[in-house]
Amino acid sequence: MTADLKSADIHLIQRILPHRYPFLLVDKVVDIDGYSSARGIKNVTMNEPHFQGHFPGTPIMPGVTIVEAMAQTAGVMLGVGMDMIDTELLIYFMNIDKCKFRRKVVPGDVLEMNVTTTRGKMGGKIFKFHGVATVDGEVAAEADFTAMVDRQEG
Repeated sequence: MTADLKSADIHLIQRILPHRYPFLLVDKVVDIDGYSSARGIKNVTMNEPHFQGHFPGTPIMPGVTIVEAMAQTAGVMLGVGMDMIDTELLIYFMNIDKCKFRRKVVPGDVLEMNVTTTRGKMGGKIFKFHGVATVDGEVAAEADFTAMVDRQEG
């Protein structure tokens, strides 16, 4: 069913990920190549709750939420690439390595998360990814991360 899908809008994302406001951190996912790679897009807006305290007068998107946005992009990619839409999919962080922050992300930015699978196979439970988040082509953050796929049984 999903083999031909190359993108996921917010409605499809919500059929894959359990995350909801205020913790759904990806608006769409494009350039989906099975479960090998994808590009997530997040429109960063001032009305996001973390900007009230991070930092008042100088709003900056927390680095951990950038890494979470990369992970959510990977989750959508797996959901589409492995035909796990409407399956109550949960994906848990197991490890984050080589995480670096290079640029501030602020309201008005369009954050792009390029994620590639570096280890994992169809039907597997453990996957490793490399993610690079950019704004206007400039690297904002990058990380290697490992996640466990947990398919909930009805």
